[in-house]
Amino acid sequence: MPRGEIVIGGPNVTLGYFKNEEKTNEVYKVDERGMQWFYTGDIGRFHSDGCLEIIDRKKDIVKLQHGEYVSLGKVEAALIVSPYVDNIMLHADPFHNYCVALVVPSQHAVEDWATKRGIAFTNFSDLCQKEEPVKEVHGSLVKAARDARLEKFEVPAKIKLLPDPWTPEVGLVTAALKLKRETIRKAFAEDLAQLYA
Repeated sequence: MPRGEIVIGGPNVTLGYFKNEEKTNEVYKVDERGMQWFYTGDIGRFHSDGCLEIIDRKKDIVKLQHGEYVSLGKVEAALIVSPYVDNIMLHADPFHNYCVALVVPSQHAVEDWATKRGIAFTNFSDLCQKEEPVKEVHGSLVKAARDARLEKFEVPAKIKLLPDPWTPEVGLVTAALKLKRETIRKAFAEDLAQLYA
């Protein structure tokens, strides 16, 4: 079935954003017949019965090196069910054929797991640097991905555990706890580069 960005046109489409010419010029276009079009930024597909399903946001879809498309939000929603994960941001780079993830682990769950395994640690930050917890959390992500029937290229090949929670106060998530992807990318650019090294 046809899929792509949802574009709305007609006389009922607004003329633009109130007092925001830059954003208006970005998402509103007028065609050669004078018809106003609004580019929603949502990706959708039509079903055979004519229903339109919104799949994802355009900005949350990344094309990998070999042409596969990864929906970051969809994958994150599938992986956050892991009992070891408090928050997660999947990162896909068009110059690579795999994804990586930054994971804020559940301190209680990871510390309990480590204590039961007899893994010595001085604090949670120290524990997040150790190989065993990284392997355990990664394994739980792979299981969650398999349960959600994700494609192999959607599963993060490498992960980095980050001990500090992402809160609106530190500016990494919104008040509604949605990820601020660009802010997180900039804040952890070095970590992401190491995951791709």
